[in-house]
Amino acid sequence: MSTTTPPDGLLRVRLDLAYDGTHFAGWATQPRLRTVQGVLEDALETVLRTGPLGAPRPRLTVAGRTDAGVHARGQVAHVDVPAERWEAMPGRSDREPGTALADRLAGVLPPDVVVHRASVAPAGFDARFSALHRRYAYRIADEPGLRDPLRRDWVLWHRRPLDVDAMHRAVQPLVGLHDFAAFCKPREGATTIRELSRMSWERPTSGPDAGLVVATVQADAFCHSMVRALVGASIAVGEGRRGEDDPAAVLAGRSRSAAAGVVAARGLVLEHVAYPDDAGLAARAERIRARRSIDEVGEG
Repeated sequence: MSTTTPPDGLLRVRLDLAYDGTHFAGWATQPRLRTVQGVLEDALETVLRTGPLGAPRPRLTVAGRTDAGVHARGQVAHVDVPAERWEAMPGRSDREPGTALADRLAGVLPPDVVVHRASVAPAGFDARFSALHRRYAYRIADEPGLRDPLRRDWVLWHRRPLDVDAMHRAVQPLVGLHDFAAFCKPREGATTIRELSRMSWERPTSGPDAGLVVATVQADAFCHSMVRALVGASIAVGEGRRGEDDPAAVLAGRSRSAAAGVVAARGLVLEHVAYPDDAGLAARAERIRARRSIDEVGEG
């Protein structure tokens, strides 16, 4: 049976959520570790009362499986829930079921996870395989005056000033369809071919990120540690330790040993996940699912 179609009696619900990854061991459930998936599934089980009713424990599918310490502001997941539990969410109130579910989850979730919206997903929707692209941002403070202790968990503090223009020029040859083996932690049987549609570095002059060094990285999907490895290679150029042609040379060499290293997770934020219009969801999911194994989508 296709993963784009929930079993009879279940509704597919899309969740739009955000979380501070500082105190999580990543998204995916792991024994004896605090994870975003584990916390959310516990909360869903409580709110939906699946245990007392003898229904299966809710199981989330996510757009991007973030690594330990990585944050998200635009994460998307789906969960298949019993239709009768969805309809019962408002109780005696006049709220929509999705609003009621989000409100009830707010009452049981810890403060570092927020479900902004819950809604019945369109036919064919799969949070992971229907996605067109994921967009991450990485933020760096490279001057003492920019180091805000209130943002220390999601902005990397860097001691040396960085040449942002050189960093931007250095990563432009990486945009496109390439084998990113040199920038990915290898996994047996997993491809490292990805289509990087955008990688840019800038120093905004206004807004909340004014003065920071900010990377925007967008691709159809990311292999393990790919974004943080690309950021590490960029920083080496920005410091002047490596030339502007180095990232392209590392990419062509396909050797992870030549890369500059993986930076800390704290500066990395999943900002947005894009999907096709409703008519294209199922076809997109089937096409992507046919060419990628389930553990290849996500930053970690």
